[in-house]
Amino acid sequence: MEPLKHECGVALVRLRKPLEYYVEKYGSWTYGLDKLYLMMEKEHNRGQEGAGLACVKMKAQPGEEMIYRERELGAQGIEKIFAAVKDRIAKYSPKQQSDLDFVKHHLPYAGEIYMGHLRYATTGKRGLNYIHPFLRRSNWRAKNLCICANFNMTNVEEIFDNIAQTGQHPRMMSDTYIMLEQLGHRLDRESERLFQQAMQEGLSGLEVTEYIEKHIDLSHMLSETAHLWDGGYAVLGVTGSGESFAIRDPWGIRPCFWYMDDEIFAVASERPVLQTSFGLEKDEVNELEPGMALLMNQVGELRKQQILEPKPLAACSFERVYFSRGSDADIYQERKQLGHSLVEDVLKAVDYDIENTVFSFIPNTAEIAYYGMIEGLEQYNNELKLRELDALYKTREATPEKVSAILNRRVRSEKVAWKDIKMRTFIAEGDNRRSLAGHVYDVTYDVVRPYKDNLVVIDDSIVRGTTLRESILRILDQLHPKRIVVVSSSPQVRYPDFYGIDMSGLDEFIAFRAAVSLLQKQGNHALLYQTYLQCKEQLHLPKEMQTEVVRNIYKPFTADEISQEICRLLRSDDLKADVRLVFQSLEGLHKACPQSPGDWYFSGHYPTPGGIKRVNEAYIHFYEKEMQDQLLPLT
Repeated sequence: MEPLKHECGVALVRLRKPLEYYVEKYGSWTYGLDKLYLMMEKEHNRGQEGAGLACVKMKAQPGEEMIYRERELGAQGIEKIFAAVKDRIAKYSPKQQSDLDFVKHHLPYAGEIYMGHLRYATTGKRGLNYIHPFLRRSNWRAKNLCICANFNMTNVEEIFDNIAQTGQHPRMMSDTYIMLEQLGHRLDRESERLFQQAMQEGLSGLEVTEYIEKHIDLSHMLSETAHLWDGGYAVLGVTGSGESFAIRDPWGIRPCFWYMDDEIFAVASERPVLQTSFGLEKDEVNELEPGMALLMNQVGELRKQQILEPKPLAACSFERVYFSRGSDADIYQERKQLGHSLVEDVLKAVDYDIENTVFSFIPNTAEIAYYGMIEGLEQYNNELKLRELDALYKTREATPEKVSAILNRRVRSEKVAWKDIKMRTFIAEGDNRRSLAGHVYDVTYDVVRPYKDNLVVIDDSIVRGTTLRESILRILDQLHPKRIVVVSSSPQVRYPDFYGIDMSGLDEFIAFRAAVSLLQKQGNHALLYQTYLQCKEQLHLPKEMQTEVVRNIYKPFTADEISQEICRLLRSDDLKADVRLVFQSLEGLHKACPQSPGDWYFSGHYPTPGGIKRVNEAYIHFYEKEMQDQLLPLT
């Protein structure tokens, strides 16, 4: 119900022809810049707290700027950065803007490589200093490095210590900044290695620089750094001399797609971004394999190299349920299947009473799952019609009126809830969020028959339950349904995510609060304390040897028991309607999304050692906070 801040979006466009080619074919040297803008707009769903872009001019001469960068905060970040670029270019005369030689060497943002980033802050750190791309400057072109990433590392402190031991003095405890310094250090070493080789071959002056830029191998840089990274990531980078790379984590947690033809090389976080931006078919877009790097050299030659050994696939299933664009062909069908698979449980929740039930969805990401649910309900309704018609004819009781009544029975689907975007923005910025939260949504009146109809609404997930309790259930109750059934197309969210989604504390989750509440009702405080002690014991072990013990909290209960307790916690005393919850099962999730088995936020099975360590730490933090100040509302 609550919008989750989550994975960022990354985009890269590398021109593989001289600028003259694009002027002749497309009428402008801005082809690459225009494509980056389109790609970033198509990824706007992935980040609305800021945006940034970088441009590398590969033809820049000494004394000329080689890397340009723009970054802006806010939901309008894309618009702002491209407006700033336009303003920079507009300072030059039309004659200068059309003089290709001048453009290559002096016009800002007229380059061959463009990289963009859309940010969602998932660590609580905000401000322009945390907006990608991050840039590391040097007077040596090959040592300039610019990176942007969709990622979250679980072991920032470990990486920090590693680079500090080399003698560096990092200024920020930010995972992107630490990664930049780590990569930059290895890029320096790679350049120095080639410098020594050039000297041994008797080269001097510009010959040395040209030798370094011709032979630099970014796979060495990545091999010496990426083995320390514990987390989910898709990282893009470019150097001042024109090398570019993309690398994906070995578990395949974060998505990354690419395309190349004789004109361009492009990388994006989602497949439809590339399809739309370049007019491609689905099978023309490639998915980057886990642990693999794409490496493009100065002259536009691409090679793939396995940097890290692939781990058991743990592609994020939340990408399929919620985060990624539903316009992706596979994701669209998967979300429909998620809704379709819930039909039997939904029917049970309304006592199979289709005639007296209205079906709807909570805007807007659950809409596709809603279509799948409606298809399944219509299939059930048609099967029911056939049985009823068959019974009428067998008993010779068929009349035009009875047959017509059966044939005209429909699944009653309506748009019941409307989201007030302006009101939500106001609430987010004001001090009275709780008192005004009930106005985030509006309802369609007179589509539910008071005290007679059930009302079923499907959403993609129920995480914290705040909006559900304070807003949605209240406004739906205003329609006076007999029963409200809230359906989640994903399973119960029980555990934190440490790979890019903004949910890191156990006490945030209504499912966890429900399990703790049930344990307290049973008087089973011992299990809470034993789990705390076990987590403390785990932290004495190397993270690679730790096991995740927080799952013990849920073991005494069935999923239905936890659902019922969630209902109790969410239901305020002033609600008139009966309230029930229906959650997707883990089996249903994996059947619908077979290519994305990563489910740690539902199951507690973390794919990386760092994730296991972090969830143990999260439970310790919860328990010590609860014991000290009793701030967590558990009943």
